Amino acid sequence: MATELPVVNHAEPVMGTVVSFAVVPGVQSGRAVSGAIEAACALLHRADAIFTTWDAQSPVSRLRRGAARLSEMPPEIAEVLDLCDYARRVSAGWFDPWAMPAGVDPAGLVKGWAVERAMAVLREAGTEAAMVNGGGDIAVFGAPAPGHAWRVGIRHPWRAGALAAILEVSAAVATSGSYERGPHLIDPFTGQPAGRTVSATITGPSLALADALATAMAAGGDEVFGIVAGLDGYAGYLIRTDGSEAHTSHISFVS
Repeated sequence: MATELPVVNHAEPVMGTVVSFAVVPGVQSGRAVSGAIEAACALLHRADAIFTTWDAQSPVSRLRRGAARLSEMPPEIAEVLDLCDYARRVSAGWFDPWAMPAGVDPAGLVKGWAVERAMAVLREAGTEAAMVNGGGDIAVFGAPAPGHAWRVGIRHPWRAGALAAILEVSAAVATSGSYERGPHLIDPFTGQPAGRTVSATITGPSLALADALATAMAAGGDEVFGIVAGLDGYAGYLIRTDGSEAHTSHISFVS
């Protein structure tokens, strides 16, 4: 049996959710780990301040209504929009922040991007391993115990308190669907609510892209599932509205 390693836990309310940290310090002192978590949380709060659409004076809100040019924005916005453009091309247009009502809205990628950057802070601080969970957008590195991978449960869309699956994750996993927030996904080609799936999960090396692809697959269903199946390093797990399921060959289920 693997020896469990000590873990430092922290929960931070930010970006409309609670971001949870589970950090294996390794050789780092408690003070160093606390400082790394504090720096990671500061990064998340900065992202929230820049990208929130709830504040009419946030940089992204001003950009959306044409009150400022992109060149006047914090550099993070250009970085995120470049990633959004890449995700739009990779997903064949099923992820398209420019198709959202009231102007461009990168919400379908930005939380994954921010959580991934927060995790990078912990890695760069020299901690041994960590999991950062931003409301289902999860980035990990290292291992929670020798010889063991991080495990992530995927909530069942209809059975309260039950899991649809448990996955082993080596870098990133993101899930999108309508079962928690209700119908909120938009078909970028029609502008109408999208309802092809109830749960779409993507694993892969980048949480930012996994987040965008999960949003795309939740909107586009099997069409995007086929795209994900052909992407190197990425895997998908889909629950359709009729309850049927599909998964790509490389996804790592825990039996």
